[in-house]
Amino acid sequence: MMRSFVNARIQFFGAGILTVFLAFATSGCSRSPRVTFYTLEPGAEVGTAAAATAAPVVAVGPVTLPEVVDRPQFVVRVAANRVDILETHRWAEPLKSEIPRLIAENLSRLLGSSRVSSYLQHAAADADYRVLVDIQRFESAPGEAVTVEAVWSLRRVAGGAQKTGRTLVREKVEASGYDPLVAAYGRALLAVSSDLAKAIRAEAAVEH
Repeated sequence: MMRSFVNARIQFFGAGILTVFLAFATSGCSRSPRVTFYTLEPGAEVGTAAAATAAPVVAVGPVTLPEVVDRPQFVVRVAANRVDILETHRWAEPLKSEIPRLIAENLSRLLGSSRVSSYLQHAAADADYRVLVDIQRFESAPGEAVTVEAVWSLRRVAGGAQKTGRTLVREKVEASGYDPLVAAYGRALLAVSSDLAKAIRAEAAVEH
């Protein structure tokens, strides 16, 4: 009788300990880290211009990226040969669609044309110019700087030689945290857009 009583007490306390353990485990699993999502925005110094009568029709894209940064998570460089992938800081949309959208918006303002779109938004069959961009570096060091290196090409859809160029930008991050880092990326991509706008204007001047 005594042995049965002792076994019953052991089973009771064992079950109690297991219940408490499971409660803590469940509580820990339910407190997953909060994920913050970010979007790229046009450079602040881009002014909105009135659309010209003969404003060019431009299709932007596709844009290619290094595989290491072609992911939702932020990728930050922490050493010459090492990066960190940040699970709790992510892009709100794939960079392959967000970067051409941003460049298209910048070009629209820089060229004073409402007829600039990213390749993924629509085919832009009536485009005067098609822009392709190969992002070769899209790197950041939080609190320090971002580096964007892009090789781009510009071709008139109706025919003509392809014009190519390269833009390398190192943009200082103005404060700690990830919002200033994203803003620096926006300014760097504005520099890429500005070089493209100059190339488009030069081509348009030659044709006329």
